[in-house]
Amino acid sequence: MDATALVIIDMQQGLFADRLPDDYAGVLKRLQQLYQAARQAQRPVIFVCHEAPGSVLAYQSAGWQLVEGLQLAQDDLLVRKTTPDSFLRTDLQQLLQQRQISRLVIAGYASEFCVDTTVRSAAAHGYAVDLVADSHTTHDKPHLAAASIRAHHNATLAAVRSFGVPIRPIPAAEVLFAN
Repeated sequence: MDATALVIIDMQQGLFADRLPDDYAGVLKRLQQLYQAARQAQRPVIFVCHEAPGSVLAYQSAGWQLVEGLQLAQDDLLVRKTTPDSFLRTDLQQLLQQRQISRLVIAGYASEFCVDTTVRSAAAHGYAVDLVADSHTTHDKPHLAAASIRAHHNATLAAVRSFGVPIRPIPAAEVLFAN
């Protein structure tokens, strides 16, 4: 199996201060299980954190911190980003290349913004992607319920073939990190 890393996007306190996103407790539980499985398989875990100066997501502010239940261990990796794309103007690509990673398991928040953009960017960079279909989330929007947004992205991202690498939406229970 290809060298794999787990990428958890934007699970930060400030993004959920007002209200929790769809299936928050379930997503958090599955993220914790994915984290443990990746650590047990000795695969890199990368936390991506969005930041915006002068906002609830100001670097190292209380809102910028990971949500309760997720914690950055000493040998986990942290990528700071300022756009929905976890690759754009970050060191993510360099970190992956240094570790000879070829497959990413991607989960987190928000399905239609940072998760979608990062999945597409990862594929454009040549990484096979497992989008953890039940471990990304978002908030309800005026035009569409969060569960429908999640389902839409699971379906549409799986249909993207033009990058030449697979994008596979799979449930957390089916994710394997073994080499």
